[in-house]
Amino acid sequence: MTEPVPDPRLDDIARSCVALHVRMTARAVTRAYDEAMRPSGLKITQFVLLSALSTGAFRSVTELAERFALERTSLTRNLQLLAAEALIEPVECKGRALVYAVTDKGRAAIEAAIPYWQAAQERIEGGLGREKWSETRDGLRALRRVARGVA
Repeated sequence: MTEPVPDPRLDDIARSCVALHVRMTARAVTRAYDEAMRPSGLKITQFVLLSALSTGAFRSVTELAERFALERTSLTRNLQLLAAEALIEPVECKGRALVYAVTDKGRAAIEAAIPYWQAAQERIEGGLGREKWSETRDGLRALRRVARGVA
């Protein structure tokens, strides 16, 4: 095995890498919401997808994937899990565009999960403070715009 050679560039990467810090934060936030929502039986990703689908605003899986910056294959897998639990069902298929709707069971799951989501939201937002969360949210939106331009 070779001896590690100090390289200040590598220290700088760990300290300043945008991707690293965003991913670490995303994982921590996801864990916090998942833990808070455990009694509901839904994970935060499932709750967000059910909530989005319940609006009826999305005409296809592709549109939903684009809106939430998800890989289409990951989204499809998550939708299949929701369908297997009878929380959503396919309602329309135009060519290859499949549209899902939330079932009565799915609506009940959303309603049951809302208090747990609210508790997690209040804990995290309260920990930051409303003004800091507003600034952070705006910064994340700007970061997404920049990242889309780089990709």
